[in-house]
Order: sequence, then C-alpha cells, then structure tokens
Amino acid sequence: MSNPDVELITETLYQQFCRQTSANKTHCWDVASRLAAEVWRICEESQRIQVSGEIENWANTLGQHRFKQCLRYYKLGSSRGRVHLQSLLSSIVYRYVLPPQGASSYQGRVALIEDFLQSFYLEALNIFRRETGLPGSYTPRSLLELAEYMAFCERYGKRRIPLPGRRSQQLIILRAQTFTRKQPQEASVDMDSAAEGGYGGGEGDRHDPLIQQLRSILSHEPPNSSEGSLCETIIEEVLRYFEERNQNDCANYFILRLKDLSAPEIEAILDLSPRQRDYLQQRFKYHLVRFALSHRWELVHQWLEADLERNLGLTPQEWQHFHSELTEQQQTLLELKQAGQEMGAIAKALSLTPTQTEKQWFKILTIAWDIRNCSAS
Repeated sequence: MSNPDVELITETLYQQFCRQTSANKTHCWDVASRLAAEVWRICEESQRIQVSGEIENWANTLGQHRFKQCLRYYKLGSSRGRVHLQSLLSSIVYRYVLPPQGASSYQGRVALIEDFLQSFYLEALNIFRRETGLPGSYTPRSLLELAEYMAFCERYGKRRIPLPGRRSQQLIILRAQTFTRKQPQEASVDMDSAAEGGYGGGEGDRHDPLIQQLRSILSHEPPNSSEGSLCETIIEEVLRYFEERNQNDCANYFILRLKDLSAPEIEAILDLSPRQRDYLQQRFKYHLVRFALSHRWELVHQWLEADLERNLGLTPQEWQHFHSELTEQQQTLLELKQAGQEMGAIAKALSLTPTQTEKQWFKILTIAWDIRNCSAS
C-alpha cells in the first residue's frame, strides 16, 4: 500500500539528487526511495516524534539531513570519501580498541583498529541490506550508491544504544569494547571492489588505500626506538588525560594532528566549520599545556630533554634569568624539587596546601617554558 507522505519525500529527494549530482536517474530514484522509507520508519517508531504531532516536519528534516550527508560523500568522491569515513570512525574507537593482555602498544592498537573496522563495515553492509529490504547479494555499484552506503556506515556507528541507568552509548564504541574478546570475522569489505560491484577479503585488504590512509593518520615513526617508546607513552597518556576529562573532541583532534593534517582536512573529517575548528584548537591547546606543565610534566620534560637534571632545558644565561623571575618562595620550591623532595613534604616545608604547592610549581614551569620558547623563536 502506497504512502503519499513517503512518495512526496521521495520525489523531493529525487529531484535534489538529479539537480546536484550526475548520477543515473534510476540510481537517484532508488537512493531517494530508500532514504524516504528510512526517515518515515524512524518517525513512526519514535514516540517523541509521534507525541510532537509534527511528523511531516520531522520526516522532511531527517530526509534533508540524510540527503546532505549522502551528497557530502558523493562530492568527496570514492577515494576521499573512504578516507573521511575511516578517519572519523577510527578517531571515535581509538581509545576503546585495546591490544590483548592489556598491552598499550600504539602500533598494536593501530593494527587492531584496521581489523575492527573491516568487520564493522561488513556488519554495516548486512544491516543496510536488511533495513532497506535489499537482497543479500547487493553491493554498491555507482558513486551515489557508495556514498549512500558510507553515509549509512557513519549513522549506524553513531547510533545511541540505551544502557542501564538511563545511559546510552554509541553502537560503534560498544562493538569496539568487545572486539578484542572475539576473533575478527574473516570476511571483509573492500570499498574499492564494492564500488565496482563486488567485495572480497584476504591479504589484499591490507593494501587498500583506505587502510593505508589510516596508517598515515595514526602512525608516527620516531627516529629511534627509545624515543619511539617515550613518544608512544606520551600519546597514550594524552589520550587518557582527555578521556578522563570527557574531552573526546580534543582527543579526536589530537589523533588527526599526529600527522600534521591541514586545518581544512581536519574540518572535513570532524565536520566542523572553520570557527568551530578554531575554538576546538584553542581548547585543545589549553588542555595540552595543562598536561605538559601539570598532569605529566616529568614525562613531557624528559621527552623535550628539559627535565630538572638539565635545568629545565635552559642555558646557563637563561637559567640565571629564570631565577630572577621567581619569587623567594618559588626559588625554595625549585631547590626542594631539585633535591628530590616529594610535593607533600615541600608543601609542609613551605606551609602551603598541596593544591597551592602544585599551582606554584605550575607557575615555575610556565616561566621556564616561556623563556625556552622565546629563545627558540
């Protein structure tokens, strides 16, 4: 039985696809029909939308959202669209895909992310077929169909799953949290092949451009093994710092900055405007400074070769200038730190609370940091 509301949404989406893409009209109609059926099903199943009494408005809004998302992947093209999707999903699950036995190897986690996302793409394809009533043999055969599938993968991964205690979590995170306890499925989706009407698995998937781009974004090759180990530790600690403070967007930004991606690339991957990206960058820098000068200052200063044993990385002339910038209390604090005293003992010696002592130490490190930066510039 036909639904006039669904038919109206389908016609609207169809005309938009015809105007803004060069896709075959049959493909435009098929994609528009599937999107219209999906948004109407959501409206019928959502109690909140039903109670609102604005079902048609909600259906049109959801339809336009899906159209714009699909069009974005279409305009990105086959290659850039896959890179966008892979980068987005990998940034979401990075902190949840853990190597076996609780190891925190950075490279090990990258390899596991590759395996996890391959199995996730297969799951998303099967769910896409089922929810749209497509046969089990269906694979995307055109750029528009591939864009439709990639947009579905993004939405599917971000679905909120209700949990006990009125909590919810994104579906892809729940999948990632249980992934390491299971053997990954052998079958995988090669999006290059999917665009041509087929898909396959095996060793060839490791050479897929999508996989190579993930390596490019997440890998950081240090000059030697000792620096590499320290660099990996810092990366893990920074991500843990962001997670503990519910700064997941800063963590995602940090992951994408590991390989110095340009601002436009980061904006495209995280779907941000230039202003939103600038705000996120400022917040990211604030937290990074807090991490470097307070949370794990020893680790960062060791990496910078600017620990206490090396006078915080200052030259003799800079060290003399540094001392002149400190108050008498701060100079005493510095001497006690150099003598190996713990913060608790230092606080008692200075008649300060632990929090006050930490704040003074932060100010000391900030002064040294500024002097080093001025010299470097």
